[in-house]
Amino acid sequence: MSLSRRGLLGLAGAMGAAGAVTGAAAPGARAAAAPGPAGSGSSAPGPAGPGGAAAKARDAEAAGAGSSAAGARVRTGFEQLAADGYALLAGQRVGVVTNPTGITADARHLVDVLHADDRVDLVAVFGPEHGFRGTAQAGGSEGRAQDPATGLPVYDTYGKSGQALADVFTAARVDTVVFDIQDVGARFYTYIWTLYDCMRAAALAGKPVVVLDRPNPVGGRRAAGPVLERSYASFVGREPIALAHGMTAAELARLFNGEFLADRPARLETVRMSGWRRESFFGATGLPWVPPSPNMPTPDTALAYAGTCLFEGTNLSEGRGTTTPFELVGAEGVDRRWAEAANGLGLPGVWFREAYFTPTFSKFAGKTCGGVRILVHDREVFDPVRAGIGLLVTARRTWSGFAWRPDHWIDRLTGSDRVRRLVDAGAGVEEIAADWAAGLARFSAVRETYLLYS
Repeated sequence: MSLSRRGLLGLAGAMGAAGAVTGAAAPGARAAAAPGPAGSGSSAPGPAGPGGAAAKARDAEAAGAGSSAAGARVRTGFEQLAADGYALLAGQRVGVVTNPTGITADARHLVDVLHADDRVDLVAVFGPEHGFRGTAQAGGSEGRAQDPATGLPVYDTYGKSGQALADVFTAARVDTVVFDIQDVGARFYTYIWTLYDCMRAAALAGKPVVVLDRPNPVGGRRAAGPVLERSYASFVGREPIALAHGMTAAELARLFNGEFLADRPARLETVRMSGWRRESFFGATGLPWVPPSPNMPTPDTALAYAGTCLFEGTNLSEGRGTTTPFELVGAEGVDRRWAEAANGLGLPGVWFREAYFTPTFSKFAGKTCGGVRILVHDREVFDPVRAGIGLLVTARRTWSGFAWRPDHWIDRLTGSDRVRRLVDAGAGVEEIAADWAAGLARFSAVRETYLLYS
């Protein structure tokens, strides 16, 4: 059978997505649609020993190898879908929820690859916060447009949920909704709630959802931080999960379906990765990094983000408008005493260096700020949430200008008013962490049920 030029282009894209892999699992491996315990080959995560896979992965990253501990890079859910001939999408009018991170291993965008392949009927694209092309800053999107490369209509999902989002899927005339976006592992990073909203809306519209999995770039060994209280739910946290959830998008989709959408679950398919292990940081995956949002330039940013994004709830800069957002935190008038106090906490795996910076936009734009630079020297023991709490505690103690945002946005970020009230009462890091320990333990037990990787 001959292939059209469009088919040849699509085949080349699929081969590029699936190629150059050794030691990978068989193509087409995917999770069961129903929520529940992971299938054979999955096990609960545990700490890696000094000579185990985690140490080998660190050695590979230090050598600049850009590959996993076993020498074979991770194959994403999209690559597994392509290797299976897109069987899950056969005969369906497909809409894709994605952004610039939805790429193949050779950095082609999946929308371009799917559009060029005769085996897939791709009819629409849906953009989240920051937009399909990723040009909008926090709290913005790109609106309705036409993709100039493919001519496909691009619909804006940001700010839409429930029936309003279901109506968008219906208007786009899609049969199946595919989700493929790189997450960063923090509850308040909104792409996971776009996934949640799409699952609920697809159920209302009677359409299945296919989640193509990608790595959690900060690893997935454990959850950390406070669990959201439902009375504080918002788009930076719809449901009670931990601040650092330690899960992949497909695992979260299973958890959402089983725990929070049980009244009307989505018809869910999750396409697993191969080659990813829970102790792996992004540098060990062998995959290219594309910033998931304008202020998430590197995997190191993601590593700090779950803690330092808490400063969005204060009058201090979280480093937006610099080249290292979320790794720099400070304000006009802050001096060296903050870094000294933060280092005095003795938090594992991190140093706090006295730093000065001038943001080009956002808080303190054009003004010289003093503050700290977060330097993670041991990712295995670093806890970003405790580090963020430690910085809040010491900022309040050492800088007289410290203040919460008047709208108490910190409560939305932490998931309740308890962290704010404890910091104001003079509590230390361990006392604050002890306050959320019971809720975190309950969430961690539920989380185990939905994990797909060991």
